[in-house]
Amino acid sequence: MADTMQFDLVAPERNLMSVPVREVRLPGADGDLAAMPGHTPAIVNLRPGLVTVVDDKGSEHEFAISGGFAEINNDSISLLAEIGRERSEMTQEVFDDMMRTAIRKKEAAEAREEKSGAAETAVAAAVKLLADMEALGSHIGLDPNSSSVPR
Repeated sequence: MADTMQFDLVAPERNLMSVPVREVRLPGADGDLAAMPGHTPAIVNLRPGLVTVVDDKGSEHEFAISGGFAEINNDSISLLAEIGRERSEMTQEVFDDMMRTAIRKKEAAEAREEKSGAAETAVAAAVKLLADMEALGSHIGLDPNSSSVPR
């Protein structure tokens, strides 16, 4: 078994990383997990959080994501993020934009529920998304209650 695997992190606006890695720690929707070479193949839904990548030299890299999914194979991981930024790029302004997106998703789910009366699980998922975004901001030292984000 090899001691590295190929890792690709892609967000809609750009390819964030493509390198051989020893380990990738992911914020899974059903719980955090680590993937290493030889991992059982899986597709994992991701929640907002930090992705930690340990490259082939042992250096750690962190990325904040707003969600997405990862396809894990025994020799590669492809992560498609809804929104993704290097941890060093996460300013209050960038985080506020991510929060506004989460709030819009919650409001849209509530509006659909109001119209149809049957979208309760979509509202619950949107509320959880917003809570996960707030937790991400708090974890990395940004204010989830910034005055520039309307509530």
